[in-house]
Amino acid sequence: MKKLLLRISLMMCISVLFSSCAAGLTGYMNNSASLSSNNYSYVKRDLQGKSQATYVLGIGGMNREAIVDEAKQNMLENHTLQDAQTLANTTVNFKYSSFLGIISTTKCYVTADIVEFK
Repeated sequence: MKKLLLRISLMMCISVLFSSCAAGLTGYMNNSASLSSNNYSYVKRDLQGKSQATYVLGIGGMNREAIVDEAKQNMLENHTLQDAQTLANTTVNFKYSSFLGIISTTKCYVTADIVEFK
């Protein structure tokens, strides 16, 4: 009887441990340039920037706008915009993960194309 109770307790602990780890994705697309007419050309496609914030018991890290801004700055570090260039087809994606409800991480990915108007 004692052995059975120990096995049941162990199985419950393992199931709670594995069910408390979770991850989720969310995102949106923001078109920052009007590409309705054929007066542009693509300079660079699929630029990507990433930033991350970690929270312990909900404390720490940055707010959502700061994470997006940091990811955008990270994206533009390798390619600065010149005159008549702008970002187009901008997407912002978030990945949320949590471990035991104690430590949570938010990762932000910003992807965009650079277009140049003629």
